[in-house]
Amino acid sequence: MSRPLRIAVLGAGNWGTVLAHLGASNGHAVCLWTRDARTRDEINERHTHRRAHQGLALAPTLRATCALSEALAGVDLIFAALPSQAFRAVCRELGAHLCPEHLLVHGIKGLEAQTHARMSQVLLEETCVRQFGVLAGPNIAAEIVQGKPAGTVVATRFPRVAMLVRRALSCTQLRVFESADVCGVELCGALKNVVAIAAGMVDELALGDNAKAFLITRGLAELMRLALALGAKPQTTAGLAGIGDLMVTCASPLSRNHRVGVALARGARLDEVVRDLGMVAEGVLASRAVRDLARARGLAMPLFEHIDRVLHEGLPVSQALAALLDMPTGRDVPHWV
Repeated sequence: MSRPLRIAVLGAGNWGTVLAHLGASNGHAVCLWTRDARTRDEINERHTHRRAHQGLALAPTLRATCALSEALAGVDLIFAALPSQAFRAVCRELGAHLCPEHLLVHGIKGLEAQTHARMSQVLLEETCVRQFGVLAGPNIAAEIVQGKPAGTVVATRFPRVAMLVRRALSCTQLRVFESADVCGVELCGALKNVVAIAAGMVDELALGDNAKAFLITRGLAELMRLALALGAKPQTTAGLAGIGDLMVTCASPLSRNHRVGVALARGARLDEVVRDLGMVAEGVLASRAVRDLARARGLAMPLFEHIDRVLHEGLPVSQALAALLDMPTGRDVPHWV
């Protein structure tokens, strides 16, 4: 029998805590890194993390630390579950502790605001790590901690990375699939969040399931348009990271981005929404990055543009949705699909 893996999880938010809990529950030696000493102490002393998951009893073998050197000592696999805008700074901190042989998988569904870079691009720019992957899919953390079944996908060009992720996380409730399309999985994970904001708006205004399906489908078409232009494989958008994640993010009231759309449609200001959410909703920043990327390539993306205008330019929700539901008709499935 092979020995248990030594795993580091960077980031003790909702998703990072779930990854650490799953790995430890599978019998692996998991160390969860957090900057917050109170979170560290709560995990180590009480085996809970109430701010992330109220009522969850964490695997008793899971330990937490505030020291990167301790978290990364002798690890076989590193998971990063951090806000996209914090990832570059953390990568720079990791530099002294990493070597090219380390394996790192991130589960970050966002784009860097200033550079519009994907997280694997940031990782390659800031660290010596060369064997990496991305974890994505319809993975609402609150459902997974309740023991409800889910599927996820690890995208990587390195077979050993995929193998170790499957060993670390696979269990009855979580099925781990594989992909080689890192670019496509990262883009799907980031772009679907903006569509989910639109879906939340439609739900709050009670425009109906037909209208919601219409906007989600058009949003998917725009997502595909940009993803393919940036190098994604078309089949990836039909998988767990594409349609799978889009479905759950647009439908679930547990989705942060859906909740942003609901709150904005109720008349709340964006700063109030972000404050009350208490967590990062990646679609808020991704909308501007997507709009810039599309414009640079001459791509028409009306749904993403209108949602970005609601978020950052004060366009009323009702006006944005009215314009989107009155989009000109034409070919249903464009020739580039």
